Amino acid sequence: MSRVEGLRADSSQFTLEGEPFCILGGSIHYFRVPRAHWEDRLLRMKACGLNTLTTYVPWNLHEPEKGTFNFQDQLDLKAFINLAAETGLWVILRPGPYICAEWDLGGLPSWLLQDKDMQLRTTYPGFVNAVNLYFDTLVAVIKPLMFEEGGPITAVQVENEYGSYAKDESYMPFVRNCLQSRGIKELLLTSDNWEGLSYEGVEGVLKTINLQKLSFGAIQHLAEMQPQKPLMVMEYWSGWFDVWGEHHHVFHAEDMLAVVSELLERGVSINLYMFHGGTSFGFMNGAMDYGTYKPLISSYDYDAPLSEAGDCTPKYQLLRTLFSQYHCNPLPEVPSPCERRVYDPVTIQQHLSLWDSLHFTDKPFRSEKPVNMENLPVNNNNGQSYGYTLYETIITCGGTLNSKNNIRDRALVFVDRQCVGTLDYKTHELALPDGKGEMTLSLLVENCGRVNYGKALDEQRKGIVGDILLNHTPLRGFIIFCLDMKPCFMKRLMSSGQWKSDVKLPSIPGFFQARLYVEGPPKDTFIKLHGWGKGAVFVNGQNLGRHWFIGPQHHLYLPGPWLRNGENQIIVFEEQKADDKIFFAENPDHGKTIDVYKLPFCTLL
Repeated sequence: MSRVEGLRADSSQFTLEGEPFCILGGSIHYFRVPRAHWEDRLLRMKACGLNTLTTYVPWNLHEPEKGTFNFQDQLDLKAFINLAAETGLWVILRPGPYICAEWDLGGLPSWLLQDKDMQLRTTYPGFVNAVNLYFDTLVAVIKPLMFEEGGPITAVQVENEYGSYAKDESYMPFVRNCLQSRGIKELLLTSDNWEGLSYEGVEGVLKTINLQKLSFGAIQHLAEMQPQKPLMVMEYWSGWFDVWGEHHHVFHAEDMLAVVSELLERGVSINLYMFHGGTSFGFMNGAMDYGTYKPLISSYDYDAPLSEAGDCTPKYQLLRTLFSQYHCNPLPEVPSPCERRVYDPVTIQQHLSLWDSLHFTDKPFRSEKPVNMENLPVNNNNGQSYGYTLYETIITCGGTLNSKNNIRDRALVFVDRQCVGTLDYKTHELALPDGKGEMTLSLLVENCGRVNYGKALDEQRKGIVGDILLNHTPLRGFIIFCLDMKPCFMKRLMSSGQWKSDVKLPSIPGFFQARLYVEGPPKDTFIKLHGWGKGAVFVNGQNLGRHWFIGPQHHLYLPGPWLRNGENQIIVFEEQKADDKIFFAENPDHGKTIDVYKLPFCTLL
């Protein structure tokens, strides 16, 4: 069924189906929410009084290897959008190709970086070709979901915050044409923060703004740039994200409500980013780099109106009261809270050292010089995207090891499998002990997350990206192991008969296994790793994310749908310090907090 009058921006107010329409939007990322919880989160969105869902589309998940696409199960974008329509929500789609989203490389696939000359987010031929092939597949999925085809998608965003990057004046017209030439006829939008608004823009595409504070006359500036056009805050930041080693960001509900109320009174359409943050499961977190590299935590709670586990917060209640004033009919009832359960602590029963796990990896690669992750001949020659890479070589003496800042991002250094220290962005030198004869030098390098925003995007190759010196001489003759800890590796690991039961003398780094027995229907919970150091947690093969004692995140969200009635296998990969138990909690511990509203404006760009 086709309809004629979709979302229009032909006057100072949006119209939809020919009637004035105020967008009351909220962001939920399907890839950050377990599929079994999609419906619950969308029903809560509808019950809060929102009328529009916005979501990004992460290219790196949908095309993990060149030409291999995945739109199934957790990545069933069509099912998510159809569910939104069934819930009574319109949809604004933000397909990228770059999305930021505090997501690894802003959603761009790491295999793009195999090309040493790659220029991301430009009309560089290698990037253009990859985008065209991706959009061929993506648009075939989303086109039947457009408004004109009877679907709920009323608008599509062209790229994301390009004004802050702006390397190539031909790039944004190229992305617009990618959509239009493939038959996308709905309203097109751009999205920029204050500093990016000055970018000239793209003909026929409506500008929107991203902000948290009503500072510097931002809304008035947008109105002057586009006279007689509707105003929209595409990202009204309801909170903020967190990085390892710093405080948890909060944005007080009353401060948020004051701004949202004023925007609506001024007739400005709004999209709450985030309405529900969810979780950057696995190794998918991004990183900041404004001169100092800072990886993000796995939780994407964002201090949003719906918490990481889907709870209605005080922000939710205040917004529901406010939004109800913009509806003629009473809002739907809020769904009952999702039950959570504090399972009894489980005891570590077995462990397997990192070294004993190596034969479960793909065949190691031999190379005279170190090779970065993305250029390793693994994953059908698409390189390694995420996780850890182990580099080993033979040395015949101790002395000074110098990384020349070629470690991306953090390396545990071992001599004959004894840890002697860490190299990272801050620490470039390490003293190696003297020994007799040949010794094995091992560097376990972790990709802590690629930068997702800013000018450093092209420089996100991981692993060892150049020479490492021992006593001023470059190391040579490497054996390189890919430890991306993908499901196939975890399956081999779990079924191995080589686990050791003597957990009192564990080998670290290593894998630690416990079993959780669930009686009755499984419920959501949080894993609490008190007494552990740093690593990642896997439940029934699913990577929940990273843990690190420095915080602020101290609990990992474990969705009930990922558990099963009966026995469940929990594996902790631990780099530094293991405990003999794993605990559970009903609510997360976010660590010490800091109020976003008190931070300087520039820190939020």
